[in-house]
Amino acid sequence: MAVKVLIVEDNPVARSFLCRVVRESFSDTIVITEAGDLESARRHVATQSGQSAIAPSDPFKLVLVDLELPDGNGMELLGELARYPATKIVTTLYSDDDHLFPALQCGADGYLLKEDRFEVLVEELQKIVRGQPPLSPAIARRLLTHFRHGSGPGTGGAESGFAPLPSGFQSSRPMPLGKGAPLDHERLTPRESEVLTYLSKGFTIKEIASLMGIKWFTVNDHIKSIYKKLNVSSRAEAAVLASKQGLV
Repeated sequence: MAVKVLIVEDNPVARSFLCRVVRESFSDTIVITEAGDLESARRHVATQSGQSAIAPSDPFKLVLVDLELPDGNGMELLGELARYPATKIVTTLYSDDDHLFPALQCGADGYLLKEDRFEVLVEELQKIVRGQPPLSPAIARRLLTHFRHGSGPGTGGAESGFAPLPSGFQSSRPMPLGKGAPLDHERLTPRESEVLTYLSKGFTIKEIASLMGIKWFTVNDHIKSIYKKLNVSSRAEAAVLASKQGLV
């Protein structure tokens, strides 16, 4: 089955460029839908302004969203897609904190700069397969600088004015397991437990997909669910918790 991708970008040249980047980034069969404004994007994901999108039986698995659109701001769409089972990535020219952090707060799973070279964007998108958040190098440096100066969540949130970042960017840690406390992995589905076991053994998302006979986007969905249920934000944390609980 082909992987469905939605690209929300009003500039035709930039939209064509992003289509090339997506096709080059993944070996799966890709079906790309293009939207030049918020209205058409909402139509494609079957949502209305201010309402949460409900995933259809065959949803988009990857959504690239520009922030500046003719009829509104891409962050509006990110908020409406909060419960939509897609990897949502901002593609923009803005690298400042005033755009970066609100976008992450709205649910972006990655943040890429369209000014980056074609090869860089391809490499960053491919990180999704390896379970890493796609971030342009300049954005990754900005995040590191931000948190090193103690202005990130949990280290002065009142001063920064930002709420905790979305899953995948939070500095969360596994909750300690007290004596008699229920094991976190009991809340995982059998598929999620299997994915967690493979993750703990060092397999990449693509390798896990091959071993389980499923699409890598499906594996990515399982990993997101695992991180949320175990209250972790990285493969390493998940592996440590799985080891403590005897899963690996």
